[in-house]
Amino acid sequence: MFYMELILSLVSSLLLIICVLVSVAFLTLLERKVLGYIQIRKGPNKVGIMGIPQPFCDAIKLFTKEQVYPLMSNYISYYFSPVFSLFLSLLVWMCMPMFIKLFSFNLGILFFLCCTSLGVYTVMIAGWSSNSNYALLGGLRAVAQTISYEVSMALILLSFIFLIGNYNMIGFYNYQSYMWFLWILFPMALVWFSISLAETNRTPFDFAEGESELVSGFNVEYSSGGFALIFLAEYASILFMSMLFSVIFLGCDLMSITFYVKLLFISFMFIWARGTLPRFRYDKLMYLAWKSFLPFSLNYLMFFIGFKIFLLILL
Repeated sequence: MFYMELILSLVSSLLLIICVLVSVAFLTLLERKVLGYIQIRKGPNKVGIMGIPQPFCDAIKLFTKEQVYPLMSNYISYYFSPVFSLFLSLLVWMCMPMFIKLFSFNLGILFFLCCTSLGVYTVMIAGWSSNSNYALLGGLRAVAQTISYEVSMALILLSFIFLIGNYNMIGFYNYQSYMWFLWILFPMALVWFSISLAETNRTPFDFAEGESELVSGFNVEYSSGGFALIFLAEYASILFMSMLFSVIFLGCDLMSITFYVKLLFISFMFIWARGTLPRFRYDKLMYLAWKSFLPFSLNYLMFFIGFKIFLLILL
């Protein structure tokens, strides 16, 4: 019986990962199409019908190219950091709150925080092991940015832990049966979305890949397969943050098709932000993290703790 459950979990995990990777492929296509129309031009439309097979052609091209690496690089860490980056981006999907109990994640929120914290190391090692000044600068900037925004993100999640009284993400489903948290916590939803943009290194917070001043940032020395893995990891993270936004603020019924429509809309908002907003200035990015988002999340945390104590006294 135990082996059957183990095999079932492994097969389910494999299916989930395959679905995420296919979704990532089509998210890249969606982004190129949307950005194309924002810039009043067509996106990919030559390969197949409406350019639908384009992501798969890109994947074949990238993975069949010759793997080159800098002569002075630290080869082992240079080679494995993109692999580890993608592994973390896919591993974090295991805490997706499914009702079929893929894994019993009673501490799902903590698991998510651990995985996102480890993601910082992959960027840092990728930048350092390339042994290039541009890559190292890009890596350092990305690490500083990610750590800064993770503080506010953890505090907001802590607020929700006090609110739902549970580390399991299924708690969000139970508490949003009648009303989404978006309506009662709209400012927090906006801040969470901004933090998601910063965590996934997306415009207007794409300082890790600031092309105009850092020549592509920490991944400047990567080509072919290594670059493709970093690219896949980034888009898997975008999809996961979109899923998490839908779970926390837009109801958590994963059995409903509307949940996936909401997930798609939040992913579209990531692309929309990229097509609309210019890049932030780095000092303003840090000011926003420490002087705006941190006091905001701390105030909300105090409010939730007080609210919970008030309810306990009242009941």
